[in-house]
Amino acid sequence: MVNFHRNLRGSLAVLAGSSLLIFLTIAPANAEKSDPLAAFYAQTLKWTKCGKASCALVTVPLDYEQPDGATIALSIRRIGSPGLPPLIMNPGGPGSEGTQFAQSIAGSLDSKISDAFTPVGFDPRGTGVSAPVECFTGVSANKWLRTDSTPDTAAEVTSYMSAAAKISPACRRLSPGLAKHIGTDNTVRDIDIIRATLGSEKLNWLGFSYGTSLGTRYAELFPDRVGRMVLDGAVDPSLNAMELSQGQSAGFQKAIGRFNQQYPGSITAINRLLGSLDSTEMKTDGSQTLTQSEANTAIFLSMYSTSFWPELHDALKEAKAGNGTQLQELSYYANDQTAPTKFSSNVLSAFIAINCWDYPQTPSAAGLSRSARQFSWQAKVPELARAMSWGNAPCSAWFGHSPIKPAAAKTTTGAQILILGTTYDPATPLAWAQALQEQLPTSSLLTFVSDGHTAYLNGNTCIDETVNNYLLTGFAPKSKTC
Repeated sequence: MVNFHRNLRGSLAVLAGSSLLIFLTIAPANAEKSDPLAAFYAQTLKWTKCGKASCALVTVPLDYEQPDGATIALSIRRIGSPGLPPLIMNPGGPGSEGTQFAQSIAGSLDSKISDAFTPVGFDPRGTGVSAPVECFTGVSANKWLRTDSTPDTAAEVTSYMSAAAKISPACRRLSPGLAKHIGTDNTVRDIDIIRATLGSEKLNWLGFSYGTSLGTRYAELFPDRVGRMVLDGAVDPSLNAMELSQGQSAGFQKAIGRFNQQYPGSITAINRLLGSLDSTEMKTDGSQTLTQSEANTAIFLSMYSTSFWPELHDALKEAKAGNGTQLQELSYYANDQTAPTKFSSNVLSAFIAINCWDYPQTPSAAGLSRSARQFSWQAKVPELARAMSWGNAPCSAWFGHSPIKPAAAKTTTGAQILILGTTYDPATPLAWAQALQEQLPTSSLLTFVSDGHTAYLNGNTCIDETVNNYLLTGFAPKSKTC
């Protein structure tokens, strides 16, 4: 499994029904005094300046089953006037921090949106500085990322599965007490507390990629509190981990085909490169050679946005000449890796820990091998298809899983919800957005005919104006295509 939910818009910047906005300036309600969560909902935030924004910490229970027990602090960031309704954003992941994401895209919002809402970002529990979960040291993370993720022999399978099985106990050792309390359901409950502490009666939500999973689950748990909800790059909640990987495998193969149309011969070059790296690592200008797994990661990353395509094309040409530096740099970028054993975030730990907790146990080696053969049948780049299956190995030996099983979304909300899907999105295929639209009775689907992951703020006037009009009015248009 690759970090398919992660929305890279923030880092790429560097390279409900009513027509009235509902906002309360009084202390939040939504929790009776006898409710054990009442104190969390009624807390007063202490805001401090952090650059051009304001930052605060929100206290939430570590375990919602024991609200009188231990607590954790979640980092939130507000960009703009506190007197406007909050528009809470999430970049996806799971595992990506949201405070810097909100800061990075706030300036890209249309002035009408900035005049109507205050952008707010938060680091979900287990990410960023919100009780970050750790499953790796710098050394072990680097070792895992360089491990052959498409084992071909019995010995390689044994070695790979053994390495994958070490991640779960490492999470429990490095993050005792926390690892089993991260996951989508707990984060959604956190979001409702954040909403209340911001003084908003309704949740106005802009969720990208995995952020659509959070938004969908919120609509299920808190249907009467849904305000303006945009779900861009939608995830189908009825799918399990292996079904998600199968859909993404097909999506990435389609994206690689599109890349090959722009740069003819690329598929042949990629297959030759990955075949060669399976037996012989490639020199780089750095201290480490390029492995096949790192090359896989570089290619996966590059399908997220066409802005990466020229760089990948150059990297493939460099690799053909025997130098893997650019491919390794792309791989490092994908995992917030700043040096072989140094990382600027815990995204690798959080992604694995949240995914493995959220979904039922994935198959053992035999099942992953069968799926790898299935995914790679007639694939343009078989090695990448196999990697999509084997990437689920850490979750084959995870210590526990959420009691919430994959199922079609069910909500009684009367709020209109706007879902976005992109025709050639590799990470969240359009079929998922179409499925979610069928599951949410008050939703409509906005289809973006384009490449890359997610649609809003991607330079398309039709998409942006449609989303902006929805955010301002609360009325979603009938399903349309841009």
